[in-house]
Amino acid sequence: MDENKAAFEPRIIAFVCNWCTYAGADLTGTSRIKYATNVEIVRFPCTGRIDFMLLLKAFAAGADGIIVSGCHPNDCHYTSGNFHARRRWIVFRGLLDFLGIDVRRIHYYWVSAAEGAKWAEVVNQTVAEIRELGPYTEYKKVANYIEETEAAHE
Repeated sequence: MDENKAAFEPRIIAFVCNWCTYAGADLTGTSRIKYATNVEIVRFPCTGRIDFMLLLKAFAAGADGIIVSGCHPNDCHYTSGNFHARRRWIVFRGLLDFLGIDVRRIHYYWVSAAEGAKWAEVVNQTVAEIRELGPYTEYKKVANYIEETEAAHE
């Protein structure tokens, strides 16, 4: 590994479900389980409410990687929100390809409220993988795409 990657600490944004993953992350803290501090959590009522344009905006704002995490299938507080999110993710992957964004920079997980140790694993694994990829420097492409899209809708 070269020196720059060794010194690099990635900035990860996590878009999480309030009912499962956020509660699991809280359990991680109350259980005093140690994990990387590179993750900023953005809490949503449900992963089904996440507009994937927010993920692009996170990259445009300097994120090196993203975690999207919610309830396990068939365990959604809102019945099927996690299924909606998963279907959207499949479509979103095509947009990432089109924009030239490496899909390895976005990690999608199911973490329940009782899985504090799993949340710590998810964070540590994601940070390690993004650290290996290095800093995300293609953010200008994403920023330009967002700017063009928003201008077209005005």
